[in-house]
Formats: sequence, structure tokens, C-alpha cells
Amino acid sequence: MPKQTFYHLPKEKKDTLIHSAKKEFSRVPLHEASIANIIKSAGIPRGSFYQYFDDKEDLYFYLLDEFTQNTNRRVMTILRRKQGDLTETLIDLFQHIVQSQHNQDNKAFFKNVFLNMNYKIENTLARSMYEKSQKSHYLSFLKLVKTDHLNIKCEQELIDMIEIMVSVTIHNLVRVFVLNLSEEEALTKYINQIELLKKGFQKE
Repeated sequence: MPKQTFYHLPKEKKDTLIHSAKKEFSRVPLHEASIANIIKSAGIPRGSFYQYFDDKEDLYFYLLDEFTQNTNRRVMTILRRKQGDLTETLIDLFQHIVQSQHNQDNKAFFKNVFLNMNYKIENTLARSMYEKSQKSHYLSFLKLVKTDHLNIKCEQELIDMIEIMVSVTIHNLVRVFVLNLSEEEALTKYINQIELLKKGFQKE
């Protein structure tokens, strides 16, 4: 995560560095990215970069963490609008993320993210408001989920169910880029899988 010196930067300088980083991580995946390109685009000395971040990986996961936090806030907003319906919330969120790929900068960045997925990246993207490490957010989220129509017996089963649905969501986002799916194709496939989860796989 960023050092305190980064947070003390004026907004314009922070935005310039973040834009330069996204530009580089859109061009190539993390392991091929160059700090030299980032600092050249941002117009800062190399020494300044290391006052803000430990290395390029530190900066990369800061960007992913920011995306995750923004996504978490959006989930809470949608969940309230959908009156606690978790599946409708996830479908709405999935559609929003896919639609955001019309922005070419976003598309290139997340294409590299999803096509070079590893455990650390997936863990960062999946880190959500149901994590107990973020207790207040976690409790607020669980309180909003409408559970009277769900086939669950306790809070832990709700958390397990959410983790499964988040995994399915991330898998489908990867497919968007691997198969270059259209928005309609991606949404249809995702909704079909969510509906299967709702029904369950085994007959009574």
C-alpha cells in the first residue's frame, strides 16, 4: 500500500501518477511493466516514486484495492436499491462492470488483470464487505441481505454462499476477456449460472 508521502501529495499529482500507472499496466501485464515508463509519463524522478510506493507491485495492488473498495460501495448502494436481493444485486454489478469496458482505458487495464489472474489478484478482487477483518462494513452488508427466501441455516452458510457467487462472478469476468464476449453474451451466460445456483443442482 502507498506510503504516507503519497497521501500528502496534491490531488493533481496523485491523479497524474495513477493515470500513468494505469496507462502502463494497460499496455502490458504487471510482470512486464516498467517503472521507468510510469515515472517518465508522470514526470517525476525515480527517487520520488520510491517515496510513494515500495515497487511497481505495490502500486499495482493499490489500484486493484481502490477498484475493490469502489465496487464494495457500489454493491451496498445496489443492495439497498434491490431491497436486499443478493442475486439481483450481483447481476446488476456484473452488468455495470462489463459496460464499463466500453472505456478503452478500463478495458485494456482489466483485460491484463483478468488474463493474468493469480491467487493474489483474485484474493484482492474478492476481498469484500463480508470479510470479518472489516467488521463494521461486514455487519452492515449482512444486515442488508434479505435471507428469508434463501435456503441457509446460519450466518456462516450465507458467507459461504456469497463466496461461491463471488467466485462465479470473477470467473465470468475472466471469460469476457478470454472469449472476447459481447455484453449480451456475457450477461446471458452469467445470469444462467446465477439461476442455476438459485435452483441448486440436486432434485429433492
